[in-house]
Amino acid sequence: MNAQPLPPPLCAQDYADLARERLDAATWAWLESGGADEITVRTNRDAYAGVRLRSRVLRPLAGAHTRLDLDGHALAHPILIAPMAWHGLVHPDAEQATALAAAATGTPFIVSAQSGTPVETLAALPGPPHLWFQLYAQTRREDTLALARRAVDAGARALVLTVDAPVNGVRNAEQRSGFHPPSHIRSVHLDGLSPAKARPTLPGGSPLFDSGLLDAAPTWDDVAWLRAQLPGTRLWLKGILDPDDARAAIGHGIDGLIVSNHGGRCLDTLPATLDALPGVAQAVDGRVPILMDGGIRRGTDILKALALGAQGVLIGRPVLHALAAGGAPAAAHLIQVLRGELEVAMTLTGCRTLADIGPDVLWDR
Repeated sequence: MNAQPLPPPLCAQDYADLARERLDAATWAWLESGGADEITVRTNRDAYAGVRLRSRVLRPLAGAHTRLDLDGHALAHPILIAPMAWHGLVHPDAEQATALAAAATGTPFIVSAQSGTPVETLAALPGPPHLWFQLYAQTRREDTLALARRAVDAGARALVLTVDAPVNGVRNAEQRSGFHPPSHIRSVHLDGLSPAKARPTLPGGSPLFDSGLLDAAPTWDDVAWLRAQLPGTRLWLKGILDPDDARAAIGHGIDGLIVSNHGGRCLDTLPATLDALPGVAQAVDGRVPILMDGGIRRGTDILKALALGAQGVLIGRPVLHALAAGGAPAAAHLIQVLRGELEVAMTLTGCRTLADIGPDVLWDR
């Protein structure tokens, strides 16, 4: 008896289910795992479920659209692809498939510093997407600057310095799986850069604090230095949760902020990004644009993030789920599904444009 074909994916969760069937257990653990007990991973998702929308009727909706201007660029919708390492773990076309999906849907793609595909290759694709580039501060400042300039020379329209992961989180689920990247997977942008130099740990010493690995951990002085080196380049910080850090970033000339807890992969028991967003938005007070990520799986999630102060959102794991399920066409379909869900949510809350989305679309705010 022939097996019945699976129905086509209708939402982000459908793609997650397909990806889990197609990926080996260790790769799935790498993709899905969070820090420690994974409380923050769950909290990111649960936060959206705890916010109710306010239905509004009989409002004029003629000419409705999702267009916006973000940091001087006209975009078709407020969805961006978050920086994620090693897309080649889930699909052989790797970041090129993601770039094709981004280009097909008018979606900015933030290329990870740990990408397995050079940014130059992605920028050379026919009809390339709107590319940004993620930075991690390297051991030597000159390496950080060289990587930044390489990305800008390749066509990246903004740089995103990730500041919330000076060390990796304790990801027990990934550790238990025995995950190790295969030999053909590597972070090509880091080739030839100087790694952090570890000191021998004396008996009784701390394997982290006494190792020297934190000697080059980035500080606000490094942010100020990088800002000064790149006066004509748009520079964002990713990993901001605290209002005081948001104000400090603006004081250092940062062009935009991304509210993020690293997908729950670093410090466990942090607040959900949706819960942290209003405090950051209040501190920023419109002086720079704000994006956010973490747990977004529905168009209603996007609407709630915009209502609480974000100008746009980043999606991460769902993109890799779709890549695993069907490559570039599936990733493009996922983005269109999320955009379509957002448009339905806007319609049913009486919002003709993104400018109409504010706290008044939320039932209890």
